Amino acid sequence: MVSVSVVHWHMGTNGWEFRAGPGCTTDTVNGARYLHEIYAKARPDYSGRVTVPVLWDKARGTIVNNESSEIIRMFNAGFDAWGEAALDFYPEALRPEIDALNERVYATVNNGVYRAGFATGQRAYEEAVEALFETLDMLEDRLTRQRYLVGEVLTEADWRLFTTLLRFDPVYVGHFKCNKRRLVDMPNLWGFTRELYQVPGVAETVNLHHIKQHYYGSHESVNPSGIVPAGPEIDFTAAHDRARLPADALATVGLSGGSDLRP
Repeated sequence: MVSVSVVHWHMGTNGWEFRAGPGCTTDTVNGARYLHEIYAKARPDYSGRVTVPVLWDKARGTIVNNESSEIIRMFNAGFDAWGEAALDFYPEALRPEIDALNERVYATVNNGVYRAGFATGQRAYEEAVEALFETLDMLEDRLTRQRYLVGEVLTEADWRLFTTLLRFDPVYVGHFKCNKRRLVDMPNLWGFTRELYQVPGVAETVNLHHIKQHYYGSHESVNPSGIVPAGPEIDFTAAHDRARLPADALATVGLSGGSDLRP
């Protein structure tokens, strides 16, 4: 229903680029070479940051949104007339708890790893790392009492955390110096990450080659040599110790072989 174009993993002086490479595509809609051309097509006077993801309206020929948290909400309900209407990762009864958790996780985890990785002073780095691991410890403890972040049902709060946890050991521990502990040292978060990775349709959207090549190869201020480390060896397919929901419960929350939840 929504076509997908994938930029190349290396972000050079011209920003995100469409060019050949494993798992990459051309711009199948506008034929652009660089993503900044898409922004200019939507608004010729645009001079801000050029980021991914971008949701493009083919009919109106413009960018609808470029903020991942807002695109998640759009996909959750905005396409129900054409897609899987039963799938709801933002149930009304849980919204206050989801919003509160998202706020902390974004500030200290999703964005916290970047604050640590791009810190230019020791104090700023230490403050970011301390806040990051305080939240990870809180989440680790939370998952000792319940299966998911807001209870027994998968929500957007889980998926928003998952995308950072997925990158934690391959990238953030070494590249961004978030090395007080690894994800594999936190048994509940590690099992949680493996469980979400193993939801049907999710693993196919994960490309660790892209992830590692992008971070280590594109951030010259952090990794001037551009050398991409060989490890770590990590198995997201290993059996997890999270209790399995019964088949009828999985159907209730809309998890099926057709799910395509892109980290």
